[in-house]
Amino acid sequence: MRMRMMQTTPAGSRTLLWAALVVALAGCGRGISSTPGEAPNLEKWIAEVKARPAPPLDPLPVMQQFETFEYAAQALRDPFSELFTDQSGGSGPRPDPSRPKQTLEQFPLDSLDMVGTIGRGEGLIALVMAPDKVTYRVRPGVYMGQSDGRVTGVFEDRIEIVELVPDGAGGWLERPASVALEDQ
Repeated sequence: MRMRMMQTTPAGSRTLLWAALVVALAGCGRGISSTPGEAPNLEKWIAEVKARPAPPLDPLPVMQQFETFEYAAQALRDPFSELFTDQSGGSGPRPDPSRPKQTLEQFPLDSLDMVGTIGRGEGLIALVMAPDKVTYRVRPGVYMGQSDGRVTGVFEDRIEIVELVPDGAGGWLERPASVALEDQ
């Protein structure tokens, strides 16, 4: 015995779709009224909800009393006195305030990427990509980074830098840093 599958034509499937749509809309239409007096259950429920008393509010938290403290530091040293902040004396490296800033000093050192080198031996020049997507040529003596970093050496895989950082006591310390060749 062979079962024959019913095949529908495009017109037949369209008719079937319309019939399903009419049945679905008829089911959705129950309970919808076009006049205001036809939904007494809904109006009764709204009236009941509005008549209920509001729930009680939570009590306000008790404010905690804090113990007062009087700061008396007359016998301690003044951290702002000129004795501790005098920057005119002392030895060691200092940034040169009269030196004009170079382009790569506007970017943090960790935002600069070494992307390659040009040349050989003593004439090796590093290529550095800045956050502004411009590639700059860097050789020893150039300043880069925001901590007065001076390039001391250019190698095929890195740039060596000496930065000047405050030591917290009015002086400056030299701190070595480097920018490595970016892995592609």
